[in-house]
Amino acid sequence: MALTSGRIDRPHDRSHMTSGFSSDSRRVGARSLGPQAGETRQPQTIGFLLLDSFTLISLASAVEPLRMANQLAGRELYRWYTVTLEGMPVRASDGLQVTPDVSAETCPALDMAIVCGGVGIQRAVQRPHVSWLQAQARAGRQLGAVCTGSWALAQAGLLEGHETSIHWECLAAMQEAFPRVPLTTRLFSIDQQRATASGGTAPMDMVLTMIAREHGRELAAGISEMFICDRVRGEQDQQRVPLKHVLGTTQPKLLEIVALMEANLEEPIGLDELAHYVDVSRRQLERLFQRYLHCSPSRYYLKLRLTRARQLLKQTALSIIEVASACGFVSTPHFSKCYREYFGMPPRDERIGGERQPGVSDVPCRADVDHQLHGVASLEGVLHGAIHQSLSQTTASSPLHTAAESPVSSAILALANARGEPTYASVRL
Repeated sequence: MALTSGRIDRPHDRSHMTSGFSSDSRRVGARSLGPQAGETRQPQTIGFLLLDSFTLISLASAVEPLRMANQLAGRELYRWYTVTLEGMPVRASDGLQVTPDVSAETCPALDMAIVCGGVGIQRAVQRPHVSWLQAQARAGRQLGAVCTGSWALAQAGLLEGHETSIHWECLAAMQEAFPRVPLTTRLFSIDQQRATASGGTAPMDMVLTMIAREHGRELAAGISEMFICDRVRGEQDQQRVPLKHVLGTTQPKLLEIVALMEANLEEPIGLDELAHYVDVSRRQLERLFQRYLHCSPSRYYLKLRLTRARQLLKQTALSIIEVASACGFVSTPHFSKCYREYFGMPPRDERIGGERQPGVSDVPCRADVDHQLHGVASLEGVLHGAIHQSLSQTTASSPLHTAAESPVSSAILALANARGEPTYASVRL
């Protein structure tokens, strides 16, 4: 079965995709994730649909950047709700039980709905989940998924024609079940009104990318600094999919050859020598790669070296000459040519584009903060009112709302708790 991970397609060749959730001529009627210049908008409302055995780390990785965006901005840019079908508690894959804010029926109007999947996704997705997601799509909501949540969107018929990321463990099964969904091994994909992340901490990279597009790179850099995140990975970054998962155990020779390639990037081994090491002919070697990885051995080897070069450019201070040498290129011009052809930009531009932007600005004095917050006194009233309402009307076993009141987003409570933090309102939008 052919998977994207085995192809040597060029990551930059994505003419069919939009740049994200920004409003432009390619997305008539689509809503953006944040205010445009000179425009004041209500907070973006995001619902997280929790499926049974969802992965808690993926949910947290998506929610926490939203919380920190509010804290650093000193106002509510985003609000969020956790959702289950009937508003009943659900257990994460680690056994922890989570009480949702709302049920599917009482969920307020959303700007975006994100499915949180995890273990046993095929069993977790039920017909009411599919119906709710289809209703959100008919209402024009943006849709997303983290970890294996893309399966639910695909089952609802909402991913056809949209480039999709999912955790690598589900790649083969999903390609078999939904052949019309274009799958990729990238960490996350933002394609028109769909945003899908592979799982683990990848949702943080996806959400930070969306925040940067809507509210600026300074805010996204400030959030990553608060979370001790030294680099925000981009859409072109790939999951590390174990080749064993793609091939199974039926091709031990091919697995051995690839392992030799990965261990010898600085001084590449010739193809004849590789074939000799695993006791196959050069012709057999070529056939193995073409049949199972859909490319020539030399092309696959080049992909490994260029991927390693990209990691070194983004994560180290090595010069371009040193990176070229460390990845087996005899000359810098040849390295730059190969790099540009594969990634769509020269190594120098990759490094410039990957540099950290200025992060959290110097913390202003108390008078400056008070002056900045002078115009948002109403927010303080909303905060205190919402907290008083939530504390007086809820119990430990019930969501943060009653049938007679609108649900209170956790964002309100989180923003109130952050009011005394030194970084509160420290990034000016």
